[in-house]
Amino acid sequence: MAAAKANPGKINYSSSGVYGTLHVAMEMFAGAAGIELFHIPYQGGGPAVTALLGGQVQALASGPAAAVGQIKGGKMRALAGWGAKRLALMPELPTFKELGYRDVEFYIWSGVVAPAAIPPNVQHKLRAAVRAAAADPQFTAAMAKVSTPINYLDAPEFKDFWVADAARLRVAVEKIGKAAAKK
Repeated sequence: MAAAKANPGKINYSSSGVYGTLHVAMEMFAGAAGIELFHIPYQGGGPAVTALLGGQVQALASGPAAAVGQIKGGKMRALAGWGAKRLALMPELPTFKELGYRDVEFYIWSGVVAPAAIPPNVQHKLRAAVRAAAADPQFTAAMAKVSTPINYLDAPEFKDFWVADAARLRVAVEKIGKAAAKK
């Protein structure tokens, strides 16, 4: 942090592309930390990770699945987690919130949506099927193999999460747009 504050825009990071998930996450962190980093976009998460491993960049935001093998192999060092709580697969890794960056929370998530006019009985069946699929042992085992945590939220909780996540993302995306407009 001291180096980033002393050298605005000199510490670089790779991402999966402009406005991609890795770009937005890093800008969210930079904004909360009061620092300016230099963004180097790549064409996907794989090339962004390769750039870090090859020494072309100094930092990267990543989901656990893409990084945990490199971290456990000693090729990358995790600094903080993006979630509200620590990852089960890396319990020693503090969250950004624990480190004092309260506005830094970022998720790469998937959700199931349906047309607004879906009949209540169909909606109930769909929600039950998704809930069962998220708890299915084969699914949970497959997600564990790729170090991807599962956090099922039913419709009311998912809606609340969506609204809060959109508000966090809006701030980061607007910051990126303002920075791009200055250049």
